[in-house]
Amino acid sequence: MAVYDPTRYVRPKPMNHCLTISLGIFISAILLSACSTRDYRTADRSSAGIAKTPQEEPAALVQLYAARTINWRGTFAVHSWFATKEKDADHYKVYHVIGWRLRRNLSPVVIEADIPDRKWFDAVPDLLLEIKGPRAEKIIPKIEKYAASYPYPNSYRAWPGPNSNTFVSYILRNVPEIGMELPPHAIGKDWLSEGYLFGLTEAGTGVQFSLLGALGFVVGLNEGFELNVLGLNFGIDFLRPALKLPLIGRVGFRDKPWSFADE
Repeated sequence: MAVYDPTRYVRPKPMNHCLTISLGIFISAILLSACSTRDYRTADRSSAGIAKTPQEEPAALVQLYAARTINWRGTFAVHSWFATKEKDADHYKVYHVIGWRLRRNLSPVVIEADIPDRKWFDAVPDLLLEIKGPRAEKIIPKIEKYAASYPYPNSYRAWPGPNSNTFVSYILRNVPEIGMELPPHAIGKDWLSEGYLFGLTEAGTGVQFSLLGALGFVVGLNEGFELNVLGLNFGIDFLRPALKLPLIGRVGFRDKPWSFADE
C-alpha cells in the first residue's frame, strides 16, 4: 500500500493560479456574450445624444468614435469610425467599414451623410476625439482623401484584419495632424497596409512592428509600449498613465491627441 510522503507534495505555483483564473474569466466572458446575443434587426441605431446638431454647432468638426461590436465579438473588440462636419454644413458625414456589405456585393467602405453618434446596434459609442474649428477644416479634406484611397475597399476579415479598425487606423497613420491612436481592443488596428512589417504609429510619435496584425509591438512617446499577441494587446501608457488591456481597453487616464491646439 502506498504511504503518503509529505516531501513529495508540490505546492501549486501562484502563476498557475493566475493563468487558471484568467482562463476562467476568458471562457466565462465568451459564454456570457453568447447567451446575450442581440438581434441586429431590432437593435437600437438612434443617436446617443453625444454630438451637437449642425444647427447647434456651425464650426467644422472632426470626431472619432468607438463602440462595442455586435454579439459575441463585442467581448473582444470595438468598432470605430470617423464623423466630420464642414463649417456651416447642415449634416455630418460618417466614414467606416461594414463587413457584411460584402455579402450583398457592395464595398464594405461606407462614406455617407449620417448621424455621427449612432448607437452601434444597442452599444453606446465612446467619443475618443473631437477637433473643432480651423484645424478641423484642414483635416477634413485629408480624411476624405485617405478614406477614398483605402487599399482594401473590397476586403474584410474580422481577425486579424483588414477590418473596420484597419480602415480608421489607415487614416490616422496618413493624417498625423490628428495625433490620435485607437484603443487596445480595436482589433485590426495593427494591420499595416501593403503587408509592411514596420511603420509609424497611428499618432505618429513612435514606431511599430507588425506581422500581419497578429503579432508585434508599438513603442512611442504618445503610445507608450504595447505588445500584440494574436490580436490581444497588452501595454502601458507613460505619458498619460494607463494600462492597455485586451477585452477591456484603457484603465487609467483618458487618452488625448498628441497636438490638440488649433493651428
